[in-house]
Amino acid sequence: MNFNNKDTFFSNLLAERGRPLVIAGPCSAESEQQVMQTAEALKKLNVHLFRAGIWKPRSRPNTFEGVGLQGLAWLARVKEELGMRVTTEVATGRHVEEALKQGIDVLWIGARTTVNPFAVQGIADALQGVQVPVMVKNPVNPDLALWIGAIERIYQAGITDLAAIHRGFSSYQKSKYRNAPVWQIPIELKARFQNLPVIVDPSHIGGTRDLIFPLSQRALDMGCDGVMIETHPNPAEALSDAEQQVTPAALADILDKLQVRKTNYDDAELVSRAEELRLKIDAADHDLIGALARRMALVEQIGEYKKQNNVQVLQLERWKEIFRTRADWAAEAGINTAFVEELYKLIHVESIRKQTAIMQAGNPGAKTDTNPGHVS
Repeated sequence: MNFNNKDTFFSNLLAERGRPLVIAGPCSAESEQQVMQTAEALKKLNVHLFRAGIWKPRSRPNTFEGVGLQGLAWLARVKEELGMRVTTEVATGRHVEEALKQGIDVLWIGARTTVNPFAVQGIADALQGVQVPVMVKNPVNPDLALWIGAIERIYQAGITDLAAIHRGFSSYQKSKYRNAPVWQIPIELKARFQNLPVIVDPSHIGGTRDLIFPLSQRALDMGCDGVMIETHPNPAEALSDAEQQVTPAALADILDKLQVRKTNYDDAELVSRAEELRLKIDAADHDLIGALARRMALVEQIGEYKKQNNVQVLQLERWKEIFRTRADWAAEAGINTAFVEELYKLIHVESIRKQTAIMQAGNPGAKTDTNPGHVS
């Protein structure tokens, strides 16, 4: 996929004001009055795109699932009377057709649709021969290949004016977030497709309005291109996602506080100092790799010892001791203990793999499991 074209809807918007792309509007279009009231307030803030959900895929029946077609007419009114660009979510080919009839400027594909290649292909088929910008949200589960696959399907339909929306990932683990950010996934997407705009949806990641600003700032600090923030004139009365919506006044405050960092150093002395620190980081990384190599050599030695003495690979008490003590050592060194715990889980998986391979070596028909791993 080639996203090097500089004359696209998204690239032009990003260059238009020299600031992050800002998409805002209610989670759901609830009434014509609510839509117009919100849009009038957001027009004063010069947001790039006015958003509102018309069809709302909900987890359970008998909840508010959007106003449907009549909401498209309200968005068309926003576009005509206020001169604002508008966007809405589509989940089927029919949604695409109806949205285009009303002149919707930008379409977005939601997380629950992205997760289904058949649904995405149906949308792609409806977009054949059409030129309209499309934004693709990540799937609900942390699967980069699935996200890229959805973008590819739309791209192969002839839509090259594309953007990705990071809205976090569902998880059973307890977290302060509604959807875990798992930042390494959008970072990897950005690394693979450097000219693909990545927009962050802090409303869905955080799930509460107090997390919107810190999540937005973190996104910009990591080079994301914009934010999509759900905005409602009276969030407490919203028919969907009330806790994560902000008023237009609160949005104005968030946008005022956001800091846009420089993309690179613009001073020779700063460049020199940064390069000096990077060289030290490289040296530290070299030492880390060397330490890991020495550790793995010891792992192989103990694997041979276990094989000679017919002792099983996994020694649970030893693993518990490592997991506990390394976290303590990290705390003493001022390193995030959760980070070290995750690091040692990976180290443990590789240690088990190596020792399992040693155990199976020389056994006819033995096949090494490339991902054994008992991590807790």
